[in-house]
Amino acid sequence: MESLDDAGVYKLSDNLAIIQTIDFFTPIVDDPYDFGQIAVANALSDVYAMGGKPLTAMNVVCFPTKKLDISILKDILKGGIDKMKEAGVTLVGGHSIDDAELKYGLSVTGTVHPERLVTNSGAKAGDKLILTKPLGTGIISTALKAGKVSKETVAKMTKYMAALNKKASELMQEAGVHACTDITGFGFLGHTCQLARSSQVGIKINSSSVPVFTEVEDFARAGLCPGGLHRNREFYGKMVEFSKKIPDYIQDILFDPQTSGGLLIVLAPEAAEPLVKKLHKAGVQDAAIVGEAISKPLGEIIVE
Repeated sequence: MESLDDAGVYKLSDNLAIIQTIDFFTPIVDDPYDFGQIAVANALSDVYAMGGKPLTAMNVVCFPTKKLDISILKDILKGGIDKMKEAGVTLVGGHSIDDAELKYGLSVTGTVHPERLVTNSGAKAGDKLILTKPLGTGIISTALKAGKVSKETVAKMTKYMAALNKKASELMQEAGVHACTDITGFGFLGHTCQLARSSQVGIKINSSSVPVFTEVEDFARAGLCPGGLHRNREFYGKMVEFSKKIPDYIQDILFDPQTSGGLLIVLAPEAAEPLVKKLHKAGVQDAAIVGEAISKPLGEIIVE
């Protein structure tokens, strides 16, 4: 709890620990099947971020039975179970309630060797930071509600949010990862701040290297930003120093709350480029080196 890590870990023996997490939310895309896929990928991500292997899951369902046809729920659950099968995860139960607002997600249990557990507190000065998915899902979702998003952008965003962080997790462990977190509701800078504070390092970000979705900059310029973005900026802004050349819309993208975002991987500088090449070869095409850990200022972020 002290380091605000991605999931809870309980040691069972010298060579086995369990990882537990739960996540669920309201739909951010119109298609029920896609929503199920995204919700599951998002819930599993916390286990992958800590170097674990998700094994079992339980559905968490809130469904307005008087407002929506039951076929919608069937499609959501179908999307979820298909994504669990892809991840090698077994559905062992769940809980549902009649609720005014539709929500879906999972509680997840995974395993990890205690000595191979990856936390958000292992970054060292000189380490490089790699981000594996582009930013902008919160801004795009807001623009989608306003009818401003092209079908191509929606399809691309959906594909990325439904993509598992499984391969990135496996490859980062092979590369000797020092620390990791996944980028979700606190946005890129929020989660980076948590990592910096937990690791007792500073972090320098090269904003031009951070991958973003098509059209996101235009939406951010137009002010199509979710409420969570402003809350992230309000809470974490005092820990971030922006270069004067960084415009407000770029700052907004970096604070944008993400759904099923990528992993932020921290590792030795000599291992960073080889890992990016392996990620690209494995299909994680947008993976990029976006910054480095520095000795000072402790727990703060510099964006250039």
